[in-house]
Amino acid sequence: MPRNSPPSHPLTKAQARHIWLHAQRLDTVAPFGDGAAATTAAVEHLGYVQIDTINVIERCHHHILWSRIPAYRREHLHQAQTLDKSVFEYWTHALSYVPTKDLRFFTGTMKQYQRERHGWFASVTNADLRKVMALIRNGGALTIRDIDDDVLVDKLHPWASRKPSKHALQQAFYAGRVTISEREGMLKSYELMERHFGWDRPPKPASATEMSGYLLDRALRAQGVVSLDSVCYLDAKRKPAIRQLIEARLRRGELVPVVLEGAGKFEHWARPDILEARDPASDMVHILSPFDPLIIQRKRTHLFFDYEHRFEAYVPKEKRLFGYFALPVLVGDQIVAAIDLKTDRKQKKMLMQKWTWIGKGPRKELKRRIEEELHRFERFQLAV
Repeated sequence: MPRNSPPSHPLTKAQARHIWLHAQRLDTVAPFGDGAAATTAAVEHLGYVQIDTINVIERCHHHILWSRIPAYRREHLHQAQTLDKSVFEYWTHALSYVPTKDLRFFTGTMKQYQRERHGWFASVTNADLRKVMALIRNGGALTIRDIDDDVLVDKLHPWASRKPSKHALQQAFYAGRVTISEREGMLKSYELMERHFGWDRPPKPASATEMSGYLLDRALRAQGVVSLDSVCYLDAKRKPAIRQLIEARLRRGELVPVVLEGAGKFEHWARPDILEARDPASDMVHILSPFDPLIIQRKRTHLFFDYEHRFEAYVPKEKRLFGYFALPVLVGDQIVAAIDLKTDRKQKKMLMQKWTWIGKGPRKELKRRIEEELHRFERFQLAV
C-alpha cells in the first residue's frame, strides 16, 4: 500500500454483495428503462455483454440483457448493432458487445493485428485476405455463406472452419478492417468498418494511460468493489499499470482500500462514495446466464457468494453435478439454486433437466417464487 493512502475500510460479504449487485443493476426493476434505448444503456453501463454460441436456451447475450431489462426483445439488440450502430462486436475477455463510444480503446489492438499476423491467423494468406476484402468492398456486406468457391482445407482446430475465407474474414475483423454489421443467430454479416460507421478514418487509439483508466473505471462502475484480478480478467499483462493507477488514486483519495471478509491478503478497492451509500439488498429473483458478469469470474463469485459455479457443458455426463447448462438462481443477495434447463423449440416448451438447491434454509416459498420467474423466462425463450 502506498504511503499516505487512506485507512482500510472493512466490508462484510453481505455488504460487498449489495454493492456488486447494485453496480450490476440486479437490485432494481428496469434500471435502464424499456425499449431499444435500454439495450444501449445497459451495454454502456456494464462495459460489455459476452456473446456465446451455445443455444440450449437463449444465447447468453440476450439472456444477460433480459435479466436487466424486463421488456427486452431480441430486435432491440439488432437495432442497437445494425441500425443505431451504438454497439459493436469485439474481443474483451471473450467476444462481446461493446459500446461504440468506447471503440477507440480497441483500435490499438486492431492495429496490432494489422501489423502482426500470428497464432490463430498464421495460416491466412494474403490472397485469401485480398479476396474477401474485394468482395466486401465491391459487393457490400456479406456472410460466409455468400462465399461458395473456397477450396476446403483441413481444420487446424476442432472449432475452426474448413473455409479459408472464413479465417480471412476473422483476421480482417480482429484487425479492424471489417466489422460485424448484423447478426442472425451465429450468422454474421461483415462490412467495411468505415462504411458501416460512416467514418473517413477510425478514432485515434487511446494511449496506454487512457487504456488503464478505461479498464479501471469500467470495473469500478460495473463491479463496485474491485481487485487487480477483476479489473484485468484474463489480461494479466495489464496488472502492473493498473496497480500503478490504483496507487495514484489512493494517494488522491479517489479510492480507498477495502478489507473484504474472507479475502485474506487478497486486495480490494472501491470509491469512497460507494462505501458510504450502501443500499439494502433487494428481494428480486433472477435466473442468470452462466456467462453473466456476476458469474463469469468464478473465483470472485465464490468469494462474494460462497457459491462455486460449475460450467459442465464440456464435462462427461457422469461427472456433472449441476447439469449440462446449469443456470444460477439469485434471490435477493443469495444464490440459492442451480437449474439445468433446455428449450424444446419444436414443442414450444422449456424442459427442466435438473434442479439443485444451494445452501440450507426453508425452500417452499423460494420454490414458488423461482417457478414464477421460470414461467417469465419460458415466455421470453419461446417469444418469436
